[in-house]
Amino acid sequence: MDHTLRQLLSEIGGMDYFVSEFVRVTQYPIPSHTFHRLVPENAQCATTSNNHPVHTQLLGSNPELMALSALNAVQSGATHIDVNFGCPAKRVNGHGGGSVLLTTPSTLNSIMNAIKTIVPSDIHVSAKIRLGYEDENLLFENVDAIESAGTQSLTIHGRTKKDGYKPPARWEKIGEIKQRSSMEIIANGDITDTQSLTRCLEETQCHHFMIGRGVLNNPFIFQDIRDELSGLPAQDHSQELSNLLKQYIAVLQTHYDEVATLGRLKQWCGHLKKKFPLIEKNLKILRQSQSVNEFVLLLEKLQSER
Repeated sequence: MDHTLRQLLSEIGGMDYFVSEFVRVTQYPIPSHTFHRLVPENAQCATTSNNHPVHTQLLGSNPELMALSALNAVQSGATHIDVNFGCPAKRVNGHGGGSVLLTTPSTLNSIMNAIKTIVPSDIHVSAKIRLGYEDENLLFENVDAIESAGTQSLTIHGRTKKDGYKPPARWEKIGEIKQRSSMEIIANGDITDTQSLTRCLEETQCHHFMIGRGVLNNPFIFQDIRDELSGLPAQDHSQELSNLLKQYIAVLQTHYDEVATLGRLKQWCGHLKKKFPLIEKNLKILRQSQSVNEFVLLLEKLQSER
């Protein structure tokens, strides 16, 4: 998600921090001004306007370019550098980035070591991985390679690249890593509500959890989980949907034109349909909207008919 959706979700609250979209490092170090554009929160102490920290994430395979980019990110205001070794996208993997690097533990070590060496010692450095590329044979080697570089925390998605987002995440593997690593281990994959988070905790013994796709489906998920763990009843957010999307439109329109704003609205609805029946039932006609105003009027009409 970009900074506009981070801003909206930060207003809802419940999370501890955000991780930015990955900034891809290919042929040259990413300059500070690019980080100002992609992670504008860095200009305000790397936090949202609601004071949620934002970690700057990098993706690439060249240790020197990754390190110099990390330093530029810090100079733009980043306080935490995260490295993505988990992206399963074919295009990214085909250019030597993301989860394909899980086939070469030495490269993971070189990248993390280069970053740790160049950034100030008070900058927290973390990484994210999957269980492997085609299989899990190098899982523990990869974890050891990352940890031996001085990495402080590691997020683990409980699937290989080959798995994509199916079958179910193998939380037990995350638990095995938690038992043997001194890094802070963050469990990721298939956490969609309080019940799944509780099961993940039991299987992994982790106390830190990352939610990705789940928050796109239910933007209230963090607050819902906190409420339920505190013994409060689950809330029905269906009546809040219209106002939520209007809020998002207001944020989008300060950064994007009409076409981009409408496109991002329609794209998000593809996720919201999994949690909100109103969107699921009317997704096709919502996506036929030709303007933002038409989209809003249609949404209000549908909500009033419920």
